[in-house]
Amino acid sequence: MGATAAGIRAMAEEEGVMLTILAPAKLNLTLEVLARRPDGYHEIRSVIQTISLCDRLTFRASQSVDIRTDSPQWSAEKSLVSRAVNLVQETIGVTRGIAIDVESRIPLISGLGGDSSAAAATLRGLNESWELNLPEEKLFELAAQLGSDVPFFLHGGTAMMAGRGEMLTQLPPLPRHWVVLVMPDVPRLPGKTAKLYASLNTSHFTDGRITKQLVKELKEVKEPSTLFNTFENVAFARGSELKVYRDHIRKLGA
Repeated sequence: MGATAAGIRAMAEEEGVMLTILAPAKLNLTLEVLARRPDGYHEIRSVIQTISLCDRLTFRASQSVDIRTDSPQWSAEKSLVSRAVNLVQETIGVTRGIAIDVESRIPLISGLGGDSSAAAATLRGLNESWELNLPEEKLFELAAQLGSDVPFFLHGGTAMMAGRGEMLTQLPPLPRHWVVLVMPDVPRLPGKTAKLYASLNTSHFTDGRITKQLVKELKEVKEPSTLFNTFENVAFARGSELKVYRDHIRKLGA
């Protein structure tokens, strides 16, 4: 499990290619929901980690905005990549075009943060391609308007998220680990995140101490003792086949 940051990039050699940026997936090592907030969001605590699985975004000069992907399941118009381009154009007053090719490798609707990571990569790509010279504070401000976990992907690595996800504390990097990602053959659930949050009740809320303990272990360079996700039981209630996969993996020693 490498701490691949969203800012990793390489100048491609092909003619016309301005910039290539890798957009890594993430894992929530803990995800606790503490309470529902007055603004309708939920207060969370989470330790989050980027991994080596990533999408690749290539930026090219163009007279217009042209966003393409190699995934038939990925909609450019509905993506956070498109929203990020529109947000920068409207906020900064940019009228230039850009061509963005998204080489999609992160499974969609998987909880791995693919769309959010691509949005963060888009902000960095536009800032460099259009020579905007926006400071980090402005990039974070724009990222927070796109989604709760988009700011995290501007730097990636290991971090603790608080608030609705926009409050970040960088943590010491985890040692390199191998992880196995299992993608069960279950029906996709459009709007999954909103539906899972809507399924929460007070019995699902915790006090943040699991995340606090993991943060302590990371700072002391210890192996994580407990991984936790509030949505595990909620997801199991919606689809019992997920629990079958989880139990089988545990029997194999995970």
